[in-house]
Amino acid sequence: MKHFGYLAPEEREALFHRAPREFTAASPARTLATALGATLYSPATRPRLADDIVRQAGRGVVSMVLCLEDSIDDADVPGAEENLVRQFADLAGRDADASLPLLFIRVRTPRQIPDLTRRLGRAGRLLTGFVLPKFTEERGVPFLEALLAAEHGCGRRLFAMPVLESPELLHLETRTETLAGIARTVDKYRDRVLALRLGVTDFCSAYGLRRAPDMTAYDVQLVASVIADVVNVLGRADGTGFTVTGPVWEYFRQHERMFKPQLRRSPFAGSAEALRTALIEHDIDGLLREIELDRANGLQGKTCIHPSHVAPVHALSVVSHEEFGDAEDILRPGRDGGGVLRSAYTNKMNEVKPHRAWAERIMLRAEVFGVAREDVGFVDLLAAGVRSA
Repeated sequence: MKHFGYLAPEEREALFHRAPREFTAASPARTLATALGATLYSPATRPRLADDIVRQAGRGVVSMVLCLEDSIDDADVPGAEENLVRQFADLAGRDADASLPLLFIRVRTPRQIPDLTRRLGRAGRLLTGFVLPKFTEERGVPFLEALLAAEHGCGRRLFAMPVLESPELLHLETRTETLAGIARTVDKYRDRVLALRLGVTDFCSAYGLRRAPDMTAYDVQLVASVIADVVNVLGRADGTGFTVTGPVWEYFRQHERMFKPQLRRSPFAGSAEALRTALIEHDIDGLLREIELDRANGLQGKTCIHPSHVAPVHALSVVSHEEFGDAEDILRPGRDGGGVLRSAYTNKMNEVKPHRAWAERIMLRAEVFGVAREDVGFVDLLAAGVRSA
């Protein structure tokens, strides 16, 4: 797999100072957690799921979650499980493993994990892991023990992605202890926890809320406070933290607007004005703003429910030439003692010690998403992704 691998070689050459590197399901967990990017969810009931997976892989999707939980009716679970087994067998028979995304199954109960792993049989080699819903210490341990049992049974590495979405995490009186319990649990199973996902829709549901398309998750203060606390406890850069992914963006069709569009015209000057109009018409301007706020608040990647969200997430994940230059200067050998440097762009200072953790994250993101050329902005990258979708 490789981000932007669908681009023609000459287009990649024109866009990237350093092109994204290839990775596989066997790559180190730290690499995979960063490479998840836009994780596209799909109900496990889709009758042509195998075709959908192959098609989305061709459009740049590198991680997908096949959902047996909230996206399907309770009565449909047995049929959805049978469908998954059939679709995995179909995929395995196509001999196209190299072009498939990282595949995860979102389960409802711990028992589904070893059961599905057994039923998938040899086609289970295409499975990267499981998404664990409504994760707390009490509910999470049985899921993770089931994952280890399934792993032992199939002889392959399997990852977990817990979803933090329970009311206990949202409610102020139980948040501190719930977070402490989650931290104890994921630390104990650290080698198998790939990333932590935020279930913001469930947070809103607990108070009968739903954010509008011209508002981000950070405009809903109840939600913003939980995100801050989750990153505070579970997203630290001191070696104890985990990758925490951005919340889902729910909108993909035009809605009546109360506020002005959130995209300035200047980056879209000239031939890109039509792209700006299309993004606004599909509420993608709100998504772009939320992605930037995710990054500013310590989140990486994003849960997506529509293919049109993938290109914006990946375009904004590419490291800019300026970011790369700053990170490279900060991490240059011989600068462990600290000090202050003027950025090569002469527009900021780089403090070697305080900015080191940031620089290390930039370099990891640069490895999987690449570094843009000096004259290439996110609009160029987004336009390339939209054209190929």
